[in-house]
Amino acid sequence: METDEQSEHLTTRRSFLVKGAAVGVGTLGAGRLLADAAPAFASGGLTKGDAAILRFLAAAEILETDMWQQYNELAGIQDGEVPGGSGNPDYTEAVAVLDEDMDQYIHDNTDDEISHAAFINAYLQAHGKQTVNLDKFRTLPSSQATGAQQIGRLTNLMQLTINTSFWTRYRSDSQNPDFGDVLPNAVPGLAIGQHPAIPRTDADLAPPDHLQAIANTAGFHFAWIEQGGTSLYAGLAQRVTHSEVLRILLSIGGSEIMHFQTWHDKAGNAPPLTDPITGLTFPDLNADGELTQTNLIMPEPTIFLRRKFPIVSIIRPTETEGAAMGTVKAFTNDGLFIGQSQEFFAVITGLAKAADAARHGHGRDDDDD
Repeated sequence: METDEQSEHLTTRRSFLVKGAAVGVGTLGAGRLLADAAPAFASGGLTKGDAAILRFLAAAEILETDMWQQYNELAGIQDGEVPGGSGNPDYTEAVAVLDEDMDQYIHDNTDDEISHAAFINAYLQAHGKQTVNLDKFRTLPSSQATGAQQIGRLTNLMQLTINTSFWTRYRSDSQNPDFGDVLPNAVPGLAIGQHPAIPRTDADLAPPDHLQAIANTAGFHFAWIEQGGTSLYAGLAQRVTHSEVLRILLSIGGSEIMHFQTWHDKAGNAPPLTDPITGLTFPDLNADGELTQTNLIMPEPTIFLRRKFPIVSIIRPTETEGAAMGTVKAFTNDGLFIGQSQEFFAVITGLAKAADAARHGHGRDDDDD
């Protein structure tokens, strides 16, 4: 049972997100939807770049929360921590083929992303910095399948094109995207066309292999989402100046790594099959050697910084140049923003460019940002 203090904390955190994590909304400059916030204490040395990085991460976490809430409504646990939706038993059962505890994992990942978005915006607000509100862009349709809330969404999970090269990237001992290497997709079919990761209507609940293909797609998408966060935090941490902001990025980034390894492991349990409706094929990943072997979920040592150094087990990629814009491009290529407005793209692009322009050690600048 929650104590009164815990209940108050959870309510505050959820309402913060639902309201866009902002006190009031205003548009400041071209393509940026931000909110003014009164400082709760002195800025403590935050630079303009630190604030820009935190704002982009707040936007990314709001977008991640939107994705995970859709998954939770249909295949997770609906409770006081993560409200909304009523569950879809058939889809939940198909997702559970990957692991019987998937509903709990989905729920907890959703709750984590809610906390990330709320914390970062609260930190910005406490330092008198502008915070991020994307509520204006909650215009995309919900799934019509049983269990989904009928509300506006920020992201589209029904037309995905998923790059599964993260799978082979973490198994290669000689290639690293930081060196420009391009690794093959573990599930080539997911990188072609547009595939639902949630049932679009109850018609998607049959035949069984069609529904399982949708659940398999979700399993790989879970890992795709979190490997992006894993690299993003590592990339942007190299650009911050304030030590406390670095602590935030390292701490939240660490939880993204935990998410990624969980989903990396569970995706390997996706059963090989061919969708009888779409023709999408999930191969037997254990049939083609170590590059796709399912139980190799620890990062294989690989090249890092310079090829002359010994190979080492690392997160990859961690290149900082263009890290934020790379995330926007990846989200766009994934299909998450299909149906969004040009204004939305202007806002997200503006936030990303500001984050990428930040430079470690550049002087304190607490003026307009």
